[in-house]
Amino acid sequence: MTNKRHEDPTMARIKRELDDALDYDARDPMFGLDRADLSGPKLERRAVLRLMAAAGTLSVAHLLAGTSPVQAAGKRGGHLKAAWAGSSEIVTLDPARMNQVLQFQITSNVLSGLTHIDANLVAQPDLATDWTVADDGREWTFNLREGIKFHNGDPFTADDVVFTYNRSRDPKQSFHSRVLSNVVEVAKITDHKVRIKLKAPQASFLVKTLERSSGRAMTIVSRGALASMGEAQYGLTPVGTGPFKITDHKLGQGVKMVRNENYYDPDRPLLDKVTIIPVSDPEPLAAAIEAGDVDLIGGNAPAPELVDRFEANPDLVVNTVSGPGFQSVWMNPHIDPFKVPDFNKPVSELMKENGFKVRLAIAKGLDRDRYIKKAWFGRGYPAFGSINPAMGFFFDKNLGNDSPQRYELDIARKLLADAGFPGGKGFPTLKLLTTPARRRESQVVANVLKRNLGIKVELDTKDGPVLLQDYLSMNWEMIRVGSGGDFDPDDAIVDWMQTNSKFNGSKRDKSKFPFGYFSEKRVDELIDKQRLETDPAKRKALVQEANRITSEKVACAFLYHPMSILVYRKSVDYPAAGRIPGLVELDRISMG
Repeated sequence: MTNKRHEDPTMARIKRELDDALDYDARDPMFGLDRADLSGPKLERRAVLRLMAAAGTLSVAHLLAGTSPVQAAGKRGGHLKAAWAGSSEIVTLDPARMNQVLQFQITSNVLSGLTHIDANLVAQPDLATDWTVADDGREWTFNLREGIKFHNGDPFTADDVVFTYNRSRDPKQSFHSRVLSNVVEVAKITDHKVRIKLKAPQASFLVKTLERSSGRAMTIVSRGALASMGEAQYGLTPVGTGPFKITDHKLGQGVKMVRNENYYDPDRPLLDKVTIIPVSDPEPLAAAIEAGDVDLIGGNAPAPELVDRFEANPDLVVNTVSGPGFQSVWMNPHIDPFKVPDFNKPVSELMKENGFKVRLAIAKGLDRDRYIKKAWFGRGYPAFGSINPAMGFFFDKNLGNDSPQRYELDIARKLLADAGFPGGKGFPTLKLLTTPARRRESQVVANVLKRNLGIKVELDTKDGPVLLQDYLSMNWEMIRVGSGGDFDPDDAIVDWMQTNSKFNGSKRDKSKFPFGYFSEKRVDELIDKQRLETDPAKRKALVQEANRITSEKVACAFLYHPMSILVYRKSVDYPAAGRIPGLVELDRISMG
């Protein structure tokens, strides 16, 4: 008898799609696609995978996403009550001003973009119905939906697209201006047609720059509402064209939304109303969802000590996927004992400075495996750079093996002793700034440093918005912050690791601090180059070199890459089509 070997059909499909995605000439500005492939009203899966391969962001997870079943729409009606974890108040929902995942999770349900990704990361039409691209990949023309109105009744036209671009490209008005650095012009052709010119072909253009959630620079705002309401009120109750409209938002008291009856898709949203309540502390959060006072937890992931408890509850669903982001312990380089006046030196020269020795000692003394086990109950991955595993192609699997930040306790203790603090003796008691939601895991960090290095760290707890302002002003000694929603290297190294990155001490007193938490000329150059590099292998090399330098020169003590955990009651129908890591797609949810 002959045994026949049957190939798994899913793996066979993945192999075919991967082979096709990589089958193009890197010198070709269209990445092996023709104008028809890149034109709307949506990109076919083949084109999206090709563009992701060209951008260097294609991973096996994206190929597996094609196996997600199509789910029928749920029933209409109902009032969803959601707790937004990790914050005591939602400070702003203005896309130009917001810089937290828990903020744009909400705004993505209220405002629209020209495109919006689906669960397979395919660029779907949003306010654009279709698009075409020039032969050189540098000019895109978008046809806009007609008859669309903002929630205040103003008509949506090309003027709003141009207005959003002009507002967002101004760094004084938008945190996200650098997302548009490859855009030369956004011009109105007719009331419902716009032309966008690029400096160079950009493989991630549709699914990064124009996408309503991840990029945020081109999330379309209402010029009329901004003019009549003012920016402060617009930040509380932004007016958009999205599936839900905000009826009330008071700081600390949550956000109330109702269905947009005039939404362009007549099948969405399904819910009548949504109430979002910020909850900063773990136990009130757990009590609320276990008692049925809330139906879903959005915002930050719930505290890790609650997840096992939730999984054991038959009334709850715990949905876990890989999370795109990184978290770190940051050390202020402008104060002792961390002082490093200039990072633009070889590591061998930096190693002669006590401030750098202390920084490296802390990075090497952090037992990340122990931290993840104690703080996150094993739900996470050790981090040694800002590029996370979800980025697939870009992720450097070897960095953890040879980064100077890898855990080596004997060397960490020797570095601390060489800096004048043997066994931690004489080391000042420092404050580690954190939020209420991160207090428990920050205490684990403090315990690890005390146990391993003899360093005493006291926690200083502040609400997220206050902590963020202190962070941007460099008003801290040590701080526990990090990034989420990072699907592309630009989200990590551009936003965090350049001298002019939006999080890098952007509100500091520049007369006192010549740079923020990190500044390195070679890193700046590498990151600038990778943004416009369309050859995936070359871009990968640039990204990984920049990532490695930030690890070697201890831009921060990288800690872990998180998982994306979504918790909801079984009475909530949350379809697979809406499960995008980092987002909460309220318009697809229905109540059972």
